[in-house]
Amino acid sequence: MSNCKCCSSEEVNENHHDEHSHNHDHEHNHDNNKLFLIISLFLFFAGIIIQYVIKPTWFVDQQMVRLAWFLVSYIFVAYPVWGETFKLAKKFDFFNEFSLMGIATLGAFLIGEYPEGVAVMLFYTIGEMFQEAAVNKARNNVKALLDVRPEIAHVFRDDKFITIKPSEVEIDEIIQVKVGEKVSLDGILLSEKGSFNTSALTGESKPSTYKRGDLVLSGMLNLENVIEIKTTKKFEDSSISKILKMVQEASSRKAPTELFIRKFAKIYTPIIFFLALALVTIPYFFVDDYVFSDWLYRGLVFLVVSCPCALVISIPLGYFGGIGAASRNGILVKGSNFLDLLARINTVVMDKTGTLTEGVFQVQKIETNYNQDDFLNYVAALESKSTHPIAKAIVNYHHSDFPVSDVEEISGKGLKGIVNSKIVLAGNSKLLDQYSISYPDKINNVVESIVVVAIDNQFAGYIIVADRIKSDAQEAIRKMMNIGVTETIILSGDKDVITQKVAKEVGVNLAYGELLPEGKVNKVEELKKDIHKKIAFVGDGVNDAPVLALADVGIAMGGLGSDAAIETADVVIQTDQPSKIATAIKIGRETKKIVIQNIILAMGIKAIVLLLGAEGIANMWEAVFADVGVALLAILNAVRIQRMNFKN
Repeated sequence: MSNCKCCSSEEVNENHHDEHSHNHDHEHNHDNNKLFLIISLFLFFAGIIIQYVIKPTWFVDQQMVRLAWFLVSYIFVAYPVWGETFKLAKKFDFFNEFSLMGIATLGAFLIGEYPEGVAVMLFYTIGEMFQEAAVNKARNNVKALLDVRPEIAHVFRDDKFITIKPSEVEIDEIIQVKVGEKVSLDGILLSEKGSFNTSALTGESKPSTYKRGDLVLSGMLNLENVIEIKTTKKFEDSSISKILKMVQEASSRKAPTELFIRKFAKIYTPIIFFLALALVTIPYFFVDDYVFSDWLYRGLVFLVVSCPCALVISIPLGYFGGIGAASRNGILVKGSNFLDLLARINTVVMDKTGTLTEGVFQVQKIETNYNQDDFLNYVAALESKSTHPIAKAIVNYHHSDFPVSDVEEISGKGLKGIVNSKIVLAGNSKLLDQYSISYPDKINNVVESIVVVAIDNQFAGYIIVADRIKSDAQEAIRKMMNIGVTETIILSGDKDVITQKVAKEVGVNLAYGELLPEGKVNKVEELKKDIHKKIAFVGDGVNDAPVLALADVGIAMGGLGSDAAIETADVVIQTDQPSKIATAIKIGRETKKIVIQNIILAMGIKAIVLLLGAEGIANMWEAVFADVGVALLAILNAVRIQRMNFKN
């Protein structure tokens, strides 16, 4: 028997050992409950046939025989319900759906409505089993993500590869991944190349090829050759571990609607008890032909109808389904409260580099008054200490063995450090301005991204690098506009000329370039002054962490390898596709729509049948439909989101 007041997500948060033990006990109880249900169903239908079809006098005329027959049928199906009732009563929880059903069915027996008493409990139990099946489906969809956690690692120690747990592998150790195995830890690929299925992480089924020196993440599936990787993080710090933790914790962050319904049910249930009691007792003082059994029957119908199961299970299930649907589309939402917020987004603010552009820069031009190799050695050595895409482009272009020390990152401007005993500055022209180093005027006229370099406080040259717009960036903006996003804005630290050019090409409304991180914060704060704007900020999750935190919803784009993205953002898009922004908003809106539909459906039908029951028009069978039937309809509606196609 499932307790519909408990959201299934709590079970996802248990550790593996406790979960295994819990599931074993749960399956054992579930099998027993199924057996009891079958016995009860057999006795119930046999009793109905005997009473209304065969009609032997030993059964029809003997009330005690009928009572005994239906009571045995009742005990088999009611045992789990009463068990939960007493278990909760020990915790001083007296008003819940179990006690509602228990009291209503016992009351039916007291007034001689034996078949109805059994029927209510039978249909309630069958409804609960359907509910549990729906909850398990939703939970398993999300838990399937957890199966990407690698179980073993082959690590090179004492001149051989040994198999150990991933948690026992240290940083800078070499691990081997065989064909068909999952990569167990984040690391740098040492082999010439590797082909990986990243679908468990990104939702994309197309294999991805990585070359030597590329970052490979735990959870990827090795498709072709035996490969070797040098680990860069411990297992508990790996990207997949953090993402799995985020998935596990997602359902603990409740949406306001969900929190309200849970609080509402706790207040609503005792009120219903006392209203039912009033319905039975108060008419005694005002109705001339008062018959206790008739009014008791009305009170029992009232109790059955008022069970809050449809709301308490279908609403969390709707949100849980939304989180699962997002996960299958390569989008990790950190909680149902963020699904609610996504549904209300009408303004999308984006970083440029890595969000709308590839963020894969290539060196286009080098100008220097040094020997070019020496110049590149100084710059590449310093840039090797940065994770910025431009820095990576320079390091990929030229390898340097020059020693580096005392590296300092100057926010929004560049790097300063000691390289081969010389002070080297590498960044934009603002960096050189800060240190009062003169440079040619033509540098300010360069449209492309440029790295200006000074060595020992003297201008030494510059490197021009180029980025390209992502293939689906234009489509992403179009999709956002189509679903009702009224304003799209680019905030970039890159040159304003480049920023405006990208904005025009992809169709963004407004663009601001040459912004430091605090400049982006100021712009978003200005936007937030308009209370009608609900703002999502999309960035790489590293330099944009303050803005991600400030926006109504912070979305990390392609942040699978970025700790800051996972830690700061509310939503992580695991691919580099900006078109997934619209998908995330659509999932949020569909989830909200389903939740509202379920509230209206459950409350509307219950209100009608409650009134009919109080008037003596509705009987126990209508009451069963208003409870179990509505719950099942709400659940079927909630699981729809798991079947929706959000690709278009």
